[in-house]
Amino acid sequence: MLDTTIIPTTAPDLSGVRQYFPSFEQQINGRPIVFFDNPGGTQVPQQVIEAMGEYMLYANANTHGAFVTSQRTDLIIDEARAAMADLLNCDAGEIVFGPNMTTLAFAVSRAIARDLHAGDEIVVTTLDHDANIAPWRAIAADNELVVRQVDIDPATCTLRMDELRAAITDRTKIVAVGYASNAVGTINDVATIVKWAHEAGALAWIDAVQYAPHGPIDVAALDCDFLTCSAYKFFGPHLGILYGKRERLAALRPYKVRPASDAVPDRFETGTLPHELLAGLLGAVDYLSLIGNVYANAGPEVASGYSGRRRVLKIAMGAILAYERTLSQYLLTALSMVPRSTLYGLKSPTQVDRRVPTVALTIAGTTPRALAEALANAGICAWDGNYYALELMERLGLEPDGALRLGLAHYNTTEEIDRCVQVLNEVARA
Repeated sequence: MLDTTIIPTTAPDLSGVRQYFPSFEQQINGRPIVFFDNPGGTQVPQQVIEAMGEYMLYANANTHGAFVTSQRTDLIIDEARAAMADLLNCDAGEIVFGPNMTTLAFAVSRAIARDLHAGDEIVVTTLDHDANIAPWRAIAADNELVVRQVDIDPATCTLRMDELRAAITDRTKIVAVGYASNAVGTINDVATIVKWAHEAGALAWIDAVQYAPHGPIDVAALDCDFLTCSAYKFFGPHLGILYGKRERLAALRPYKVRPASDAVPDRFETGTLPHELLAGLLGAVDYLSLIGNVYANAGPEVASGYSGRRRVLKIAMGAILAYERTLSQYLLTALSMVPRSTLYGLKSPTQVDRRVPTVALTIAGTTPRALAEALANAGICAWDGNYYALELMERLGLEPDGALRLGLAHYNTTEEIDRCVQVLNEVARA
């Protein structure tokens, strides 16, 4: 299990981190910009910007050459794997890079499908982003597989765990679930789901794209077979990351060009990697390490199950998680007082340990797009629509307009929440 000493009992003050994000210097209509669009992509700190610029200046070359810039590129790739291994607590050889999580999911699911047979079953859920549904439905259609989709409780937007347990049988080969919902913020009990999958002899595939910016991840403790995330959701550049157990990656037969390396994980990385983005990923990990180092001396018992940068990163993510719970409490309380509004998912401020600070809502008499436009005019960035959580929005009866989504990160503040809720109140009362 994840080391519980990672999460501080008192939420830390993270207000100082905003100085590292140049994008906060922008103003819209004379007011500082507010980024509540974080589930679609977070802002990047100065460390990321500088790392990418330095790569383009001093190491811009392809790999495995005899010359210095190529050798610098090789080193950056190795360092990026090591950094992600430290963030997720795995071996560097179990990290695969790609353009984004969706592309990785389609590519690796096709490789998995080579070893499946007609009648084999895959379990997915209504709560997931379509990138963790569509790839499995695609290989099912191509290979006469059966997809079982587990429903939610629409009142709380939580998985029906009894139905999920029943859906996993000796015919199940893959269980694909999200760590946290990108639409309504629900955190799933992924540890239990992985356990159930393995008891049935199935692979456990976890989409952690929406959880990765908000809390610590330990793939060794989870014992999942695969886990995906995206650097641009945790303060880095547009880059996808896949963790795969070494023995699982070694057993697969990926689609690739013939001269490409047969080594794991290289053979899953088709074509030339975006090297400048890997440099930016290192910058994002450096930024998170900066946060962790502030609290690393809180006591030897904190995150004692880890050492070195792994410990520092777990402490950082624990601090972020604790601070964001206070944001979630404040946000849920404030939104509950907006007239004619409907909030979807876990609504109680006492349930913030079961959600990330991402909420979806509607206001009667107006559309999600109109709400997003009103916020945009006030300098507040927020998404409307279904954000690719298509099955969930259909289940809630919200298609085709979807809902307004407010997604916070650790650099957001209660003052920004007040600004946002003020606009929503004005629209609701108009």
